[in-house]
Amino acid sequence: MKTKPTLIAASLLLASVSAFAQTQGVTKDEIVLGSIQDLSGPLAGFGKQVRFGMMLRVDEANEQGGIHGRKIKLNVEDSGYEPRRAVLAAQKLVNQDKIFAMVGHIGTAQNMAAMPVQFQKNVINFFPVTAAREMYEPFHRLKYSFAATYYDQMKAAVPLLVKEKGAKKVCTMYQDDEFGLEVFRGAEEGLKSMGMQFAEVTTFKRGATDFASQMQKLASSQCDFVVMGTIIRETIGGIATAKRLGFNPTFLGSSAAYTDLIHKLGGPAMDGFYATMTVQNPYLDAASQPIRFWANKYKTKFNEDPTVFSVYGYSLVDSFLRAASKAGPNLTTDSFIKAMDTMVIPPDIFGSSEMTFGPQKRLGSNATRLSQLKEARWQVVSDYFKVN
Repeated sequence: MKTKPTLIAASLLLASVSAFAQTQGVTKDEIVLGSIQDLSGPLAGFGKQVRFGMMLRVDEANEQGGIHGRKIKLNVEDSGYEPRRAVLAAQKLVNQDKIFAMVGHIGTAQNMAAMPVQFQKNVINFFPVTAAREMYEPFHRLKYSFAATYYDQMKAAVPLLVKEKGAKKVCTMYQDDEFGLEVFRGAEEGLKSMGMQFAEVTTFKRGATDFASQMQKLASSQCDFVVMGTIIRETIGGIATAKRLGFNPTFLGSSAAYTDLIHKLGGPAMDGFYATMTVQNPYLDAASQPIRFWANKYKTKFNEDPTVFSVYGYSLVDSFLRAASKAGPNLTTDSFIKAMDTMVIPPDIFGSSEMTFGPQKRLGSNATRLSQLKEARWQVVSDYFKVN
């Protein structure tokens, strides 16, 4: 027969095992985070920048003693931008590395493939780098998203800019996939709210490099405003083709086209292009002293200029650290969620909008704003506006 002290010891042991099961990735000295990036595929440039941004914020936090005495450990795996590899990466991070949360995973299809692996082990998907609605819908307690969706961006921005420009014939060219359709649907809904509809619609297949027929079609329809459901190469190719044809409407893209690569690769022909965005691209000689200081600190550490994707990585880790700190010394998935349920994340030096979360609110903000390329540099040209 067991003595009473033995029973108490056994009870304490069981409680300890139970607590550990709820707090995978959290030890007395460490919080283990995981991230999946494209480090070898078509978005490898973006993936590297997100990773560097995250590393910079993790290093800063650890230099200051971590969160409640725990240092942050960041494990990054490569998906090559392939959903199948994202699943394998998630399995390693969740089952072998025992991460507490997945942070900043890049790509819509990749997140969709990996989330079931995480959710089976109660691992949070925190601020994925994609503006897809699926990152917070349907509701799941382990989903947290920060980016205004492509749909909401266009639903809000199109009416605003169409009115400002006095456009009469609004048209669109978009990539024939879920990304392009989200841009199209949002813009279509925005036009509907002002009693308008697209005058002409044209599409292209992912990977296309020739946009002559699409731009000729839009030029023939005398479109004076074109919504672009494009990313980098297609934005540059489409606008450059239009300029060669002498076709000069107002071009508007989503945040997928808000990147320094548009003007670096596209040259002067890209001037005048508008895109929806939130945080600013951090130029080394930015007018804002805090951004300039941060950008130079980043370049000193990684020997390359930061981009908006570097900012995404830095800011999303900063948001995680705020919530983990608020959760208190006893960090568990439940205490983290409880902290997020009343979380307010203020605007940062890069101009982000305020984010708020709640028991049924998993998207921080659906606010967006406009930036325009002027003399080969993105310049913010509007205040934030939200979808009604």
